[in-house]
Amino acid sequence: MATGIFFQQLELPQQKSPADGVLFPAVLSPTSTTTKLQQLSTFKQAIIAHKPWLESLLLNSGAILFRGFPVTSPSDFNDVVEAFGFPEFSYVGGRASRTQVVGRVYTANESPLDKEVPFHHEMSYVPVSPKKLFFFCEEEPGEGGETPIVLSHIVYEKMKE
Repeated sequence: MATGIFFQQLELPQQKSPADGVLFPAVLSPTSTTTKLQQLSTFKQAIIAHKPWLESLLLNSGAILFRGFPVTSPSDFNDVVEAFGFPEFSYVGGRASRTQVVGRVYTANESPLDKEVPFHHEMSYVPVSPKKLFFFCEEEPGEGGETPIVLSHIVYEKMKE
């Protein structure tokens, strides 16, 4: 099964190229000829079939943004996360209160809306932090609500400079 059958890489104006011309984040969408990926089950099968390629893309770019796939609910999102087959990392409470929604899906932050959430490292307070994070937006806010992500090793290099 060729990867190009299911996934196509896109370029967005917001992407950055911090090193070696690799875009951050990588952006994937269903190919324009693939209507099958409009079904969640086919999307999950494509993830399983192309997991080595997806992991390589993740390693090279640092993050993957999936756009245009049929993930519309927390339950769908949990199924997609499960399709990757990564070991589960249990949420250990921190300063931001979170509630389990379904399976591996938790609310992002239940702080009052007028409180800004600064850049942070997910669960950096635990002895072993998660290796991979997944984000999902069920309902896009009218304004704000962005989840900025950065490549920490580049931030570290900039700080050393």
